Amino acid sequence: MWPDCRFHLIDRVGKKIKVATAIADEIGLTNVTFQHGDIGECHGKYDFIVSRAVMQLDDLVACVRRNVSTTDRNAFPNGLICLKGAGLDDETRRINRPFIEVPLSDYFTENYFDSKALIYVEL
Repeated sequence: MWPDCRFHLIDRVGKKIKVATAIADEIGLTNVTFQHGDIGECHGKYDFIVSRAVMQLDDLVACVRRNVSTTDRNAFPNGLICLKGAGLDDETRRINRPFIEVPLSDYFTENYFDSKALIYVEL
């Protein structure tokens, strides 16, 4: 979909990396690389880090901050994009960074999305 973008996927579960690699190979994706491990083992610089809700937002920001490029080339400044559940006031208060919270129920009608949000944190 975005041939000019490069994606680097990281997961601690080797089986997920193997499946994602097989899918990418099967459909001919050439703009994606894979790493079995966690963000602490990644030394690359990226415009955006995209994550599931793997930990508290302030802890996640601390983990990924060193991997965010200092060269902004996009409409939004480089940062973190994260899927989170409900009750984010305490988490967003602790990050002390500009952020945008987008309720996913604005875009999806399934009940699952009623308590989910996309969070963008400027880094």
